[in-house]
Amino acid sequence: MLKKLAIGAALALALGPSMSQAAGGGGHVEDFSFSFEGPFGTYDQNQLQRGLQIYTEVCAACHGMKFVPIRTLADEGGPALPEDQVRAYAAQNFQVYDPELDEDRPATPTDHFPVGNDPKAPDLSLMAKARAGFHGPLGTGISQLFNGIGGPEYIASILTGYTGETKEEAGTLFYENHAFSTGWIAMPPPLSGEDVEFADGHSNELHHEAQDVAAFLMWAAEPKMMARKQAGLVGVIFLVILAALLYLTNKRIWAPIKGKKLEA
Repeated sequence: MLKKLAIGAALALALGPSMSQAAGGGGHVEDFSFSFEGPFGTYDQNQLQRGLQIYTEVCAACHGMKFVPIRTLADEGGPALPEDQVRAYAAQNFQVYDPELDEDRPATPTDHFPVGNDPKAPDLSLMAKARAGFHGPLGTGISQLFNGIGGPEYIASILTGYTGETKEEAGTLFYENHAFSTGWIAMPPPLSGEDVEFADGHSNELHHEAQDVAAFLMWAAEPKMMARKQAGLVGVIFLVILAALLYLTNKRIWAPIKGKKLEA
């Protein structure tokens, strides 16, 4: 439990708004390859389930996700857990306060993920949208048109950006991190690799753990991303067909007039 609290507090320093050194555009953010990128990308169900496991076993001790209903873990396009597993997951991992009972009770799928235990630890519900990993040349944001905002990449880069070098300043120990804006951050590495054991046998090396939890936090922030992509694709197809019909209609209407030769 102490290890989880330490890791949760560390992640709060890395991702929260009250960091010891403000995050800016100076850090090196690695461009991770996520399955949900691009106009036709989709969430990887197995990856989301692994990310959920990392969040539960490592992050949830301090960080909450108060804007995410637990029942959405069963939604298609997300982790897609069976409903009985969602009920068991909620009851076994979280306690919520019930004002009618005036006491804590096991959580149910109708509840939201609880607020974090550490008041200084930021809520992770929208963290993948609150952090921009790509800013484009001269801060113009042009890169975001091609790479996306880069929130998951920023999170994964922070988790994997440690070099092992440390320094002490004014009684505070700083850790070198290439993804952080100043290169030094006052937090120990939240993940070290092999922090969890995955049921599907997937690699639990640091790089994979960081990518999995970043993907899960992206889903938490954008659970309807796939539906919006599908709606956008349908809209584009409709506009293309409409433009073609308007073009053909215009030619047909003006054909008799444009076909006449001007009389002298």
